[in-house]
Amino acid sequence: MESRFYFEKGLTLHTACAGDEVKNLRYLQNLFGVRLVARENWVEIHGEEEAVQRVQNLLAELARFYELRSRQLETRDFEFLCRSFRDHREGDLHELWNERIAVSPKKREVLPRSRRQLEYVRQMRSRDMVFGVGPAGTGKTYLAMAMAVSEFLKGNVTRIILTRPARESGENLGFLPGSLEEKIMPYLRPLYDALYDMMQFDEVSSLLERNIIEVAPLAFMRGRTLNNAFIILDEAQNTTVEQMLMFLTRMGFNSRCVITGDPSQSDLGPKENSGLRHAISHLRGIPEIGFTFFETGDVVRHALLEKIILAYQSDPAPGKEE
Repeated sequence: MESRFYFEKGLTLHTACAGDEVKNLRYLQNLFGVRLVARENWVEIHGEEEAVQRVQNLLAELARFYELRSRQLETRDFEFLCRSFRDHREGDLHELWNERIAVSPKKREVLPRSRRQLEYVRQMRSRDMVFGVGPAGTGKTYLAMAMAVSEFLKGNVTRIILTRPARESGENLGFLPGSLEEKIMPYLRPLYDALYDMMQFDEVSSLLERNIIEVAPLAFMRGRTLNNAFIILDEAQNTTVEQMLMFLTRMGFNSRCVITGDPSQSDLGPKENSGLRHAISHLRGIPEIGFTFFETGDVVRHALLEKIILAYQSDPAPGKEE
């Protein structure tokens, strides 16, 4: 079957999607088993009838998303859209779009990209404390950061607190060069990276200088009561039971708290009990606390990452020679 899809209002595949148009066309062809030819404002589709119809519907949705966002779809958004149509999950797109998180006006909105991410976002909007647990790449910290920025910009909280344990991962902080701040900075850099993705550089710098946004190691939370704040504890699998209890009891009035971690990547010693595992087992019966458990299939980074995680999970003793 052969069909031709026409974009309207001067739109083209090239203007609607970021990245290389040839690469995007190749991605579509491989995903749906069709042959595509793009010229100016139309795309010609060759293939079996069902596949051709699905690609036509996808291109129509692509044009609608572009109009709604008034900007190009980034490569990861384009690929997510394509996979949704491939897996016959295009009905989910409207639900995901309705739960988008508005961050700084000059930055793109953040969209959940899976059913579990959707559940996670909804829990963060409806509960004061939420645990996001699962493998790397599932958006646990990124979505929590987006929600923190959104709530702050709406005026629902007056500050953002970002923290993670400075677990040494085989290195001794005391022997590293530099001041204490220089020693702990590598542990906090991922939080800064996400923050700069949500807000303008100057805006973040100003808020950091005024301590409205605070990024600090977990040890610095002891003895404090955090009111009117959105608090994120990242890498919670590296907390001990005592540290987790200390953190959970820092939460004050009108505050929200999100705890993220991957129990499979703990750097705790063999005799140390995981504060994250302990909290999950003891707090799951409290209805006011939300829990979202991500799986490998929820990975939303580069597609290769999911394969890497699965390869490591298939080896019961990674790192040991046969």
